[in-house]
Amino acid sequence: MVTPAVVRAWRKNKTLRYGVPMLLLIVGGSFGLREFSQIRYDAVKIKIDPELEKKLKMNKISLESEYEKIKDSTFEEWKNIRGPRPWEDPDLLQGRNPEILKTKTT
Repeated sequence: MVTPAVVRAWRKNKTLRYGVPMLLLIVGGSFGLREFSQIRYDAVKIKIDPELEKKLKMNKISLESEYEKIKDSTFEEWKNIRGPRPWEDPDLLQGRNPEILKTKTT
């Protein structure tokens, strides 16, 4: 048990009241950060299966290859269509006739 004299000393002395918990937080935090940063270095050391590594290299998509795919595309007839808001009918908003859509589904 803690005697009343110790409790009184704890409340009066600012070093014991504020300094000791702060030091414990700093020292404990450094040990905690060391553990979390060690996880990062341990993950780098893990070797990937060679077959998986081959598959990853074969599926490599670069910015240049994607540019080559769309380089010759024409966007002259492209039209920007706004998506519907929750209270709007999407068929009316995008210029489609809802009566035609109803006859197609029946």
